[in-house]
Amino acid sequence: MPEKFVRANGLNIHYVEEGRGVPLILLHGGTSTLGEWMAHIPTFAERYHVFALDSRGHGQTDNPEGKLSYRAMAEDVAAFVATLGLARPFVCGYSDGGQVALEFAVRHPGHARGVMIGAAWYKFTEEYVSNLKKWGFERPGEMDFDWLEATYPEMVESWKLDHHRDNDPNYWQTLTRQISEMWLTPLHYSEAEFRQISDPALILTGDRDGMIPLEQAFEMYRMIPTAELAVLPNADHLGVLTKPELYIHVMQEFLARHSGTNSI
Repeated sequence: MPEKFVRANGLNIHYVEEGRGVPLILLHGGTSTLGEWMAHIPTFAERYHVFALDSRGHGQTDNPEGKLSYRAMAEDVAAFVATLGLARPFVCGYSDGGQVALEFAVRHPGHARGVMIGAAWYKFTEEYVSNLKKWGFERPGEMDFDWLEATYPEMVESWKLDHHRDNDPNYWQTLTRQISEMWLTPLHYSEAEFRQISDPALILTGDRDGMIPLEQAFEMYRMIPTAELAVLPNADHLGVLTKPELYIHVMQEFLARHSGTNSI
């Protein structure tokens, strides 16, 4: 699968592309890369023109501003769509990718054929903040990297490999600080903003998501006029990885209905 770069919104965005038909943009989770989707791309590419992106600052996509926000990432997606001339793509994401899909839907109503908002939040909860603290994300921009490497050596090693920079061996620390600021900055969405979403929206969550209570998914579902709701049984926050068959089935059904096809 060929890897590509495109200049959009001041970034060199790294992506892979496969398939034909209605465009489908896949957005990965925080600290991850487009590699999160690689096992699923061939399945989607049977029916769709798939684009999987490395988000701003992640993987091989650069981040010249040195800051991260879901709004900036949503604008990156909008610029990517415009630069490649994609006509009303599906925008689908999970975890941080779901946050970006949500932001895209709020800021660019009418520009997507549908958005899949997976494992996303819109307000802080005790569960969310508590889980971040368990991973060492205590305060925005403050990280104990020695503790992280001692406590989660395999995770840190994957960050070093996934986000390698030849000229900066400690880039994983820079990225983690930036992510901590994004994760610990409230979004402050209003009901009015949710109600302006006009594209079909699938709110997808796991019934055992320890990060985001089910109530958040229910609340977003009720506030977004175009929303549909899917709850994956026996699935945690990483349902896209731990329950891939069920996750992909639900996603394909949503895509098929809103792409004009009748089967999955």
